[in-house]
Amino acid sequence: MNRKKKRALQKKDAFPSAETERFLAEVKALAEPLCSAEGLELVFAEYQAEPGGKILRLYIDQPGGVVLDDCINISRQISDLLDVSLEGDESYNLEVSSPGVNRPLGKLADFARFTGQTAKIQTSQPIDGQKTFKGTLLGTEGSIAKIMMNDKTVAIHFDTITRARLINYNGES
Repeated sequence: MNRKKKRALQKKDAFPSAETERFLAEVKALAEPLCSAEGLELVFAEYQAEPGGKILRLYIDQPGGVVLDDCINISRQISDLLDVSLEGDESYNLEVSSPGVNRPLGKLADFARFTGQTAKIQTSQPIDGQKTFKGTLLGTEGSIAKIMMNDKTVAIHFDTITRARLINYNGES
């Protein structure tokens, strides 16, 4: 796929539609209790167009990390739950994986939990002329995530965050 098409795909899904958000909310409502019952945490869920089609990707974790069998177990169970529970004609390929070294930050509590870690955050609206921030997480204050960038604290309202990931994360917090 050429760069223009790839960028167009990325831009199209940079701001999820109401339908995509509804779909993800339904998926999370099914996946979170399942993961919890299996002693796992649903870290993040994403649904996006990629060159091979739409991907529903679930990131799971637990203290000490996850192994392939954890991913297979959740994948089989959630696949069955989604097949019988979801309404609509959403098509997708399901992937279940560990969050890896660039762990997604999907909940406000993650910004407090990983205080001191390096993160990259993208926002839907510019703050001081920019939408991408890379620095050290300073925690939260209400619904605001704080990050230290170049000796300056930036306060980012959680609702404006479109993507956030830890950078080179190598362990539990």
